[in-house]
Amino acid sequence: MASDADSALEDIDRVVYEPPEGYVEGTNAYQFAREHGYDSLEELIEASTDDVEWFWDALPEYLGIEWYEAYDAVRDDSDGPQFTEWYPGGSINIAHNTVDRYAEADAPERNRVAITWEGEDGTVRETTYHELARQSNQVANCLRERGIERGDTVGLYMPMVPEVAAIMYGVFMAGAIAVPIFSGFGVDATATRIEDPEVDLLFTADGFYRRGSEVGLKEPAGEAIDDADTDIGSVVVYRRFEGSDPPMTDGRDEFWTDAVGSQPDEFDTVETDASDPCMLLYSSGTTGKPKGIVHTHAGGQVQAAKEIYFGFDHDPADRFFWVSDIGWMMGPWTLVGNHTFAGNVFMYEGAPDHPEPDRFWEMIDRHDVTVFGISPTAIRALRKQGDEWIEGHDLSTLRLLGSTGEPWDPESWLWFHEHVGGETCPIINISGGTEIFGCFLMPLPGQSLKPCTLGSPGLGMDIDIVDATGESIRDDHERGYLVARDSCPAMTKSLWSGDERYLNEYWGRFGDMWDHGDWAQEDEDGFWFLHGRADDALNVAGRKVGPAEVEGALIDHDAVNAAAAIGVPDDTTGTAVVTFVQLESDYAESDDLREDLRAQVGEELGKPFRPRELLFVDDFPMTQSGKIVRRVIQATHTGEDLGDLSSIENPEALEEIEQAR
Repeated sequence: MASDADSALEDIDRVVYEPPEGYVEGTNAYQFAREHGYDSLEELIEASTDDVEWFWDALPEYLGIEWYEAYDAVRDDSDGPQFTEWYPGGSINIAHNTVDRYAEADAPERNRVAITWEGEDGTVRETTYHELARQSNQVANCLRERGIERGDTVGLYMPMVPEVAAIMYGVFMAGAIAVPIFSGFGVDATATRIEDPEVDLLFTADGFYRRGSEVGLKEPAGEAIDDADTDIGSVVVYRRFEGSDPPMTDGRDEFWTDAVGSQPDEFDTVETDASDPCMLLYSSGTTGKPKGIVHTHAGGQVQAAKEIYFGFDHDPADRFFWVSDIGWMMGPWTLVGNHTFAGNVFMYEGAPDHPEPDRFWEMIDRHDVTVFGISPTAIRALRKQGDEWIEGHDLSTLRLLGSTGEPWDPESWLWFHEHVGGETCPIINISGGTEIFGCFLMPLPGQSLKPCTLGSPGLGMDIDIVDATGESIRDDHERGYLVARDSCPAMTKSLWSGDERYLNEYWGRFGDMWDHGDWAQEDEDGFWFLHGRADDALNVAGRKVGPAEVEGALIDHDAVNAAAAIGVPDDTTGTAVVTFVQLESDYAESDDLREDLRAQVGEELGKPFRPRELLFVDDFPMTQSGKIVRRVIQATHTGEDLGDLSSIENPEALEEIEQAR
């Protein structure tokens, strides 16, 4: 009998996209391949993954990335792949390669548009490289005036406005470390991301527009600061709403116009070492608090630039639109990758269906967008609205589509390919994550595609599929664990909280192989596919949250004694949160309490993580050590095979889960 994974592959086992004649030879990746003596994209991929040092040495010069001091070696891996130092001896700063060098150039280059922004209310602004550099310099001077030095942490709890780019680059210029925080997070999740890195200064705003309403940001920012066990010396508040009067704390809070707008617009960018941290991106683990992923100037620079130039076949005329918040990896990745080549990033503030479900298609048409990236969840939601919303919009400027965040279903992938891409745009479906600021897997333009495929390993990424013993099963075409057999420059430099958790999370299962936590499979034609998470992180609409975070938000309520959170399939978000709650003895189950608890999770972690269902139980299946066994709870709730139950102390509790209402 075929497994679910095998059945899924049968549904998508057909090539639906073939590059037209002459297309491959015009791609950036093919030009790089020919320069280095390779006759095909497949030969280039194999060479770059077999000899990663050659590839990552050839890359910076080919892409025109500039160094203050040249590196002494490609890498030093004397301490093993876990602690590889890339480009030792070199000095570089992302802000120089993305902003300074273009702003310092003569016209017209300095007057090229760096960001085209549209607010939900229809306001459009264009920011040139010269203007972006001036504002970034002002941010850097603001930081210096407030005592922010090299290595200090600066939070970005901001809406998607052009100023987020100036803030990020200004932080880089000063040699400080940017900590982007998703603007949709609730108080508790935001406080955690302020407290863990001990943020020294926070940029936030009065709010942003969402579906025609003003959503406040300063108030939850203030509550998060109060809840965080750390002292923030300064808070800079950007006014998105005209004439707004958000609550301000004397001696700490300042408006953007005063703190940044009054600063000189010249600043000498700090020459940072290749391995100096530039950014902390937080990713939720399967247990415990979120992980602070540490990215460096050299790693973040070369990885994002490589993927934009080769994976998305950068063209100087591109208008690149990836739907993301600055708090998710794709936000900084989009900016750094495109701005390395003086590209134009399109940025949108609001909801995809406001005022009507054709907002994205209307903007692509009006702004002549050429590359459009989005999550499968968003496409599923837009497809539900009906084909009529896409009809009548001219999407012919699109040449590439992108997606990431979660596995596709074939029906939605095909709809995206046919209705948005007109069957002519390859879908560059990518997967990697926050931990590597990029992609382990991604097709190259010029390769054939099957529905839902991720193509092949990314250039310079030594990726494999192994069984539980660590033996490769890639050539057997079986489903297994996605691993990296070698490091890459953008792989996290340990975790902010220290090496122990880093080693346990990523290197604990297979020794010298990075365990990425995904189920992967390569079919007999060489196409790679993912089959979801091999661990129990909850991936809701492409955004991850740890079950422990959801459970913690519930347990914060006086009525809750214990809780368990699982993920279940959802037609719109891919995964939905379902929670089981055990109440304190002096509380009674009720629909009102159920709604209060669901609301609490939404308030603390953000609305995307509000449980779809909240079920009451009197007991949980536990091990002898008192650990709740989520795996068995999920299998019981979804009707899957329960597997080995020998470790469960109280198997009778499974009936509680099965009958929970």
